Amino acid sequence: MSHSSSICQTCGACCASFRVSFYWAEADDGGGTVPVSITEQVNSFQRCMRGTWAAQPHCVALVGEVGRNVGCAIYPLRSSTCRAVAVGSAQCLRARERWRLPALPACAPITG
Repeated sequence: MSHSSSICQTCGACCASFRVSFYWAEADDGGGTVPVSITEQVNSFQRCMRGTWAAQPHCVALVGEVGRNVGCAIYPLRSSTCRAVAVGSAQCLRARERWRLPALPACAPITG
């Protein structure tokens, strides 16, 4: 397991902080992988993960307790939006701050 995946599996803050929107065709009824049954329509071009378009966002695919032990019920099928969030990115750090999680440990840069 990589350092970043172990951090994500004890965090989950990004999945419970923002609306997770993506192009509608990423859902399985448009040829993509995200199960349409756990999405909702944002507009004619976008969908979002159910539960994330709320005052207190929480993706329906997030299992476990934020800040302790979490996972994604559809991890291999997740949207490009989810795949794009990187450990230590501005979005990651905002989500961790929102959940009052401790600062991330220093990580060696990824090369290659």
